Amino acid sequence: MQVCVLQSTSMALCCWLNTRGKLCIVSVNRAQWRCKGINMRMVCGCWKASSSFLSLCSSCSLPSALCSSKHSAGAQLSSPPFHRCLTPLTICLTSAFVVLLFLQTGTDDNMENNHTFLYFAYGSNLLKERLQLKNPSATVHCVARLKDYKLVFGNHKGLSSDRWHGGVATIEHSPGDEVWGVVWRMNMSDLESLDSQENVTLGAYSPVELSVKTKGQELNCRTYIMNSCVYAPPSPQYLQVIVMGAEQNGLPKDYQEKLRAVKTNMYEGPLPMMAELERIRRRAKERAKHRSDA
Repeated sequence: MQVCVLQSTSMALCCWLNTRGKLCIVSVNRAQWRCKGINMRMVCGCWKASSSFLSLCSSCSLPSALCSSKHSAGAQLSSPPFHRCLTPLTICLTSAFVVLLFLQTGTDDNMENNHTFLYFAYGSNLLKERLQLKNPSATVHCVARLKDYKLVFGNHKGLSSDRWHGGVATIEHSPGDEVWGVVWRMNMSDLESLDSQENVTLGAYSPVELSVKTKGQELNCRTYIMNSCVYAPPSPQYLQVIVMGAEQNGLPKDYQEKLRAVKTNMYEGPLPMMAELERIRRRAKERAKHRSDA
């Protein structure tokens, strides 16, 4: 195991490579350690970072700003090589910088997780413009698959949706089936708005936490399931929003075709929600065109 120790009178930092080539660090008090996915390797008794933003000394492979003397090409790791190339002050500053960098990364991750949540959308909220109408913090996290469920359309207690004039999407347990959707990361500040959109307080939908799969990993996400669902076909406009969202986020082609094949109630009347979404999408296209022409 290759080990380097950065030390001064006031602090110490131990760095080494584990068996997978990851950088491991024990910080000043040796009470905390982190292993991050930064590729490192020992060169000339010093570390060499593959990060492109570092300007490395051609002689010793240290960051140029830290190199203060020449090295022999065959320096060994039997004694801390940094003592030969770095002043105590530089060692101290370097140690502090690396510790703060790695610990801050973990702190930021925890803060993000504490202030956001993951939401699995499978219906009209597949479309970014639809979800962001009332939930502006929503950003795409990934596309995911919910196993042993199927997508159905209906209304809570058979009461037709005034917003969409037809059945709306929900999911129900169905072994062997699957539902594709989008995992959105949202701020906790939008949770009340999302619950309101799903008519949780009226009892139309219930929030649940389900595990979805994406690229070999599982994510626990918030989603919604309709209560007392009475099956009913969706309006063509509502189905169009779902299909647009599936296209926008690159859901599997065969699943998109399955969505397009859903039979609708053939409603042809006006839908204020649909008109608003079309205005938003039109403005977004115009802004994108202006930016490309600039």
